Amino acid sequence: MSKPVVAIVGRQNVGKSTLLNRLVGERLAIVADLPGTTRDRILVDVSWRGAGFTLVDTGGIEVKPDCPVARRVRQQVEVAIAEADVIIFLVDVRDGVVPSDLEIADMLRSSSKPVIVAANKADNAKLEAEAVEFYELGMGEPVAISAYHGRATAELMDRVISLLPALSPVEPEPDIMKVAIVGRPNVGKSMLVNAILGRERAIVDRAPGTTRDALDTLFDFGGQNVLLIDTAGVRRRGRLGVGVERYSVIRALRAINRCDVGVLVVDASELLTAQDMHIAGYIQEATKGVVLVVNKWDLVQGGSTTDCDRYIRSELKFMSYAPILYASAKFGHGVDGIMPRVCEVYRERHKRLTTAVVNSVVQQAVAAHGLPRSGSNRLKILYATQAEVNPPTFVFFVNDASLLHFSYRRYLENKLRQSFGFAGTPFRLIFKTRGES
Repeated sequence: MSKPVVAIVGRQNVGKSTLLNRLVGERLAIVADLPGTTRDRILVDVSWRGAGFTLVDTGGIEVKPDCPVARRVRQQVEVAIAEADVIIFLVDVRDGVVPSDLEIADMLRSSSKPVIVAANKADNAKLEAEAVEFYELGMGEPVAISAYHGRATAELMDRVISLLPALSPVEPEPDIMKVAIVGRPNVGKSMLVNAILGRERAIVDRAPGTTRDALDTLFDFGGQNVLLIDTAGVRRRGRLGVGVERYSVIRALRAINRCDVGVLVVDASELLTAQDMHIAGYIQEATKGVVLVVNKWDLVQGGSTTDCDRYIRSELKFMSYAPILYASAKFGHGVDGIMPRVCEVYRERHKRLTTAVVNSVVQQAVAAHGLPRSGSNRLKILYATQAEVNPPTFVFFVNDASLLHFSYRRYLENKLRQSFGFAGTPFRLIFKTRGES
């Protein structure tokens, strides 16, 4: 691994996510005053005094987990510990040393990794003095901090970088294709991620809302670096809860903004709901590529993909370019076809056309369908060119952009798509009046 890894571990509700947000300088991890908020590992690259490393926030460790999700959280934490070069063991100075802290300390000692004990919530000098109690853990001098107020977090970071291993030279990374798995809660997004990766990376549970934060997984697919983002389920606006769920929705939408291609997962037993349509709209508005995956196809008895295709196309008229795939993440059916199609959409988003080729198609389109007019003024398209890729962006220089009607814009878009493809991706059409910068 080119960058060292620093994992923040500890029992529930000691402030791990608050510490990550403080160290990173922006709100990346969900923070709420209830135990068990962070369930999966959250990874982010940070830099301190010129030293870069990957910071990992983990779910709260339950020494004796009594439910399947808690047991899997513990497994995820164990993975984070195994991957880490340095561990920040976060404890709560207000609680003092509790039995679970002692048991977690034993777990960390067996890892043979450098450990820094950070006594959190030391919001004043009196509480800071009480941090000496954590010498009892036998892991060296504790650092008294307040993640919320930022007290002594700089000293903590200095301790961290003093323990980091020397960095090996890093070769420039090739382009990374960013793919976000999005959809309503409980449509099987995390299970689909695991099926694509062929190993468990995200916690999978049948209770909706298990995945709350966006999770990044970097892997290689046929020589292409892929960043796979598993996101929390997006709920209807009217059903947004307070706290954790509301932040999860924001994060899912941010994941759409971050990605190149969004994999919109829908439930085969329900097909398109109003919320599926809303998420598709978010992807469209963000001008991202899209692959629509109808998951849980094994639940449909004697279903016809032709009929389903027809129904989806009739409902998603604004996204007629989206390829539709049918899969069962649970049984692995159809999963192998997802990433090849995503890569195809990604390639289409990077397709670049010469100005001559674009103008030839535009001239043919104009000849076949008269340009709009207002009174005696008629729209004239002087020339068109492709200005950007990812997303494909076409600029039309015209005599008067105010004469353009949305129906003619759609007509031109359809002609470009018929001629050049651009499967799975929307594109931008920009109309500039002659003389505009």
